[in-house]
Amino acid sequence: MAHEHVDVLVIGAGLSGIDAVVRLRERLPDLTIAVLEARDAIGGTWDLFRYPGVRSDSDMLTLGYPFRPWNGAGLADGPSILRYVEETAREYGVDRLIRFGHRVERAEWCGDDARWTVHARRADTGDPVVLTCSFLFCATGYYRYDEGYTPALPGIERFTGPVVHPQQWPSDLDWAGRRVVVIGSGATAVTLLPALAETAAHVTMLQRSPTYVLSMPSRDPWGNRLRAWLGPRRAYPLLRWRSILLTQASFRLSRRAPALMRSLLRRGAAAQLPDGYDVDRHFAPRYDPWDQRLCLAPDGDLYRAIGSGRASVVTDEIDSFTAGGIRVRSGEEIPADVVVTATGLNLLALGGISLVVDGRGVDLAESVAYKGMMLSGVPNLALALGYTNASWTLKCDLVSRYVARLLDHMRRNGFDTVTPLPPPDARRLPLIDLAAGYVRRGLAAMPTQGVRWPWRLHQSYPRDLVLLGLGRVDDEGVRFGRARTRRGSDHAVGSAV
Repeated sequence: MAHEHVDVLVIGAGLSGIDAVVRLRERLPDLTIAVLEARDAIGGTWDLFRYPGVRSDSDMLTLGYPFRPWNGAGLADGPSILRYVEETAREYGVDRLIRFGHRVERAEWCGDDARWTVHARRADTGDPVVLTCSFLFCATGYYRYDEGYTPALPGIERFTGPVVHPQQWPSDLDWAGRRVVVIGSGATAVTLLPALAETAAHVTMLQRSPTYVLSMPSRDPWGNRLRAWLGPRRAYPLLRWRSILLTQASFRLSRRAPALMRSLLRRGAAAQLPDGYDVDRHFAPRYDPWDQRLCLAPDGDLYRAIGSGRASVVTDEIDSFTAGGIRVRSGEEIPADVVVTATGLNLLALGGISLVVDGRGVDLAESVAYKGMMLSGVPNLALALGYTNASWTLKCDLVSRYVARLLDHMRRNGFDTVTPLPPPDARRLPLIDLAAGYVRRGLAAMPTQGVRWPWRLHQSYPRDLVLLGLGRVDDEGVRFGRARTRRGSDHAVGSAV
């Protein structure tokens, strides 16, 4: 049975999916491309999350696309980011390639004709949809879109008010004049507290342990002057590189002198909190900076909300819910009319798509990531995974450009397939090097990485810019070949296959 065929099928129409299409067409304009998006809108994360105050946790100079300057605030709100992604998709014609409401369930590789057969299902009718492609690009991120993580909460059934998770924020929730407790201490909780405190009677952030919070100016006077002098397009790369290098410097300092970085962050928090505030209890984590991502507070909005008395932080563990609030281990009861469980995400590799290669199911946990973007033993497939210590788009854009170079190489040399090989040594490392709870919970189902390049993922954009942007695509880590139906010979780097 014949099915519609495209050269490249991109799964996901968020930040990285839009980037992938633009970069592929930039280098190979005659490629046939389709995009399947499970939801009914462009934007991915930025369309999904609708909780109050939702914003970027990376500066927009680097979260934005390098080919389309961002000229707004350094830390942008969710609706502004969504508009930016939508406008980019329209400007580059990506929106015309997207098929909304198509959730991909399974992809099967056949080496005989070097094609993926991709099985999806339409959200509106439930009907199956089947396409084939020569290359599969998964821009699906690594967490579940349909549900967030909520731990077991003792006595939750006794609480009489609404309990909401930020990932499924109800549009009709009214918190004005009410007492709100936000459970959690990550970026979402840090964002929610000042936003809710604008109209709530009081907001309490209940955390089991503290998180590092870095205050960051939302405006950049120097950057605005540079834009006025050079023009937005010429100033953009300079400002972008300034941001990249500052972020890298912060990360390297945290790794090489964690005690110094801890001291600097503590000092910054203490300077913005009321005199006598217990900084060490509420804003001095037990772990080192960048073991988990730093949380950003635009213009110190979190600290200002606490200083105003409209918000507070309680560092303790939940003993039990009551009808009117939460009792913690110390015996204190925190009154609440609304509870928000900002307790994290669930990891989900490849958007939950099951892979089959020549009749055998792929166990993602047994696969090894090649250059942080392909999987050992899985031909003609790439995945976009961003950095953990910098903006998501930085790495995803490098991946998109690399895949374009890879496909160009295959075309020029008559290859139909490219298959990453496992590393020669047996040692494996986690693919995501964060100690965050959502990472620890889901790592067992994720691919791993090796201990040396090209199987080791580097958390360094300048280094990856050289390795992925200029490095060989035909190195020791991959095997190129032809479809079995037309195979005369295969090519492997360093040996014949």
